[in-house]
Parts: sequence; C-alpha cells; structure tokens
Amino acid sequence: MESELDLTNVRIGVLGTGANGAGIAADLVDKGLNVTLIDQWPENVTAMREHGVRVDLAGAMRSAPVSVMHLCEVATITEPFDVVLLLVKAYDTRWACELIKPIVAPEGVVAGVQNGMTGDVIVDVMGPDRAVAAVIEITAAMYEAGLVERHSGYDRSWFAVGAPDPQAQHHVPVVAQILRCAGIVEEVDDITSPKWMKLILNAGELVPSAIVDMSIADGARDPKIRQVMLMAGNEAVEVARLDGITIRPIFGMHGDAASNPETFMVTILDELCENYILSYSKSTILQDWMKGRRAEVVDINGEVVTRMARHDRPAPANQAIVEFALDIEARKRDRGRHNLDPLLSRIDDIVSQTR
Repeated sequence: MESELDLTNVRIGVLGTGANGAGIAADLVDKGLNVTLIDQWPENVTAMREHGVRVDLAGAMRSAPVSVMHLCEVATITEPFDVVLLLVKAYDTRWACELIKPIVAPEGVVAGVQNGMTGDVIVDVMGPDRAVAAVIEITAAMYEAGLVERHSGYDRSWFAVGAPDPQAQHHVPVVAQILRCAGIVEEVDDITSPKWMKLILNAGELVPSAIVDMSIADGARDPKIRQVMLMAGNEAVEVARLDGITIRPIFGMHGDAASNPETFMVTILDELCENYILSYSKSTILQDWMKGRRAEVVDINGEVVTRMARHDRPAPANQAIVEFALDIEARKRDRGRHNLDPLLSRIDDIVSQTR
C-alpha cells in the first residue's frame, strides 16, 4: 500500500472545471485540501460561486463549497500553486500551460489529467522537471453549469500517473496522492504506454459513438458500430507496434487478453462497457457537440492517422472517422445513425485507394 503524504500545505490549482475537473476538485475539497478552481465558462464560475460544485452520483446529491476564478482573473493571483491539475481539452494544453506557468512555484508541477498525448507539450512549456502526465478514466457529464453528473464512483474511477521525463519523477507521488482523493491510482515508470492504451480505447469509443449520436454502450452493442469501433482501436494498436509502445493492461485489468495486441481493443472496450460507464453515458465528444463545441477529434483519431502516416501506412477507419467528425463540426453533416453505412463505405474506399 502506498504511503500517505501530507498534503496539508500543498496549494492546488485545477485548471479546467468541466465534468471531470469539477468532480475531481469537489473530491479534493471534501478531503480538506487547499484547492482553487479556474475555468473559462462564465456561467459555470458563477454557478459554483453561488452553489458550490454540485455532484450527482447515483441520485445522491452533494455540494462542495469551492474557491473558483475565471480565466480573466488568473493575472490577479499572487500566491503560486505547488500543483496544477490540467483538465482542459487536449487542444487547449499549450495556451493553458503558458497561462498558468507564471503562477506555478519554482519547485511546482503541472499534471495533465487529460485524454490525448499531451505530455510533451507540457514538458515543452513547463520544462522537463515540472511536467507530469496522467491517464484518466472517469465517466461524467456536465449539461448544466456547476452540476456534475458522476456516472462512475470512486472504485470505478482510475488514473495512471508518470513523468514524461525522469527529471520530474519526484513529483509523481504527490500528484498520485492528490488524485487518490478521486479514484484508484497507479504510479508508472513509462507513462507513454498507458497514455497510448487509453488513446486506443478513445479512438474506438468516443468519436464513432458520437457520429451516430448514441451512448457508448448502445454503440458497442450495435454490430456495425462495434465493427467501426474495433477497426479504429486496432489501427491504434498497430501504431503502438510500429512505434515500439508496449501493449499493457490499464484500469487495473489482468490477464493475457489485456496485454495481447490481438485482443486488447475488444477486451478494453468490453471492460469499459461492463464496469465503467452507464447504459446512457455519452462520450465527451458527443457532449461537446451537443454544446456546439469543437471536440478532441484531431487529438485522438487524427493522432492515429498522423502516426501511421509516419510509417507510410494508412489508417482507413480513423481517417474516415476524422473526415465525418470534422464535417459534423463544420455543420456540413448532422450526427445520427444515418452516417453509419456511408462511414463504412468511406472506410472501404480508403482501403481500396491505398492497396
């Protein structure tokens, strides 16, 4: 069992307080930690100031009183943070790090608790000794300002924490101890591997289910949608092989199926659906689209396409998914199940073109 660190005097910032950021922050506040929330959504800031962070877990509502600031107020902060948990979208990582960098203590750290491969960006901005990366698996939604719908409890919320560069290794136990307030944490020496394992899953589950406007679980049960999910995830598995990234279990899974490239994607998808999401849980991509926001399409499926291209290899499923998703974001296509057959046809076209 990990030894507990004294976090009493650790000043923590949570930058990005949507569903996951606000939910984690509420957990930290409930444990008595010194936490300041920072967000870019004005109504969210106002709601949390008036009512605290409200968290609905399985119908049980709780409210955590929080100290919260809008981005425009960051320049007024005079006391530096020791740890900043970064929970913004992957595409917002660079500017968010630049924003917070002046108020991170010289011996402090920024931890990217995000989807996507954002660790190198944090290193680039903060320096190799002040950057930590984390895998996050929490299922939550925020459709109303200040209100988190938490779909996964503590024992079904999972993190892996590691340092992209060994110079920041000493920060890992502190960040891990903070995140243990919100879920189960694994400290790892090679953070690249679990980060890419999560991206494999995300490539298969997030955007495909959003394109057809379905919950993740409903999509995974539909044979045709499941086919797309598995194709996209398995292309990301192939990237791991080409890039020398170790296929390994995440979410505390065990057994050969969770570490075998041939079975990893189907195993992790079934594990997610069985134990980590509810039947109606919508992907973060779909939640963003419902709010009219750009999603992390390029940072997830686009990253698979980019990395495959470096090896002169196509990624037909991920390429088609990116094309359809960007059309939806550009208002050239409506999301819905009517996209499924054209998506499969587009995948076939790309396969034919690249033979």
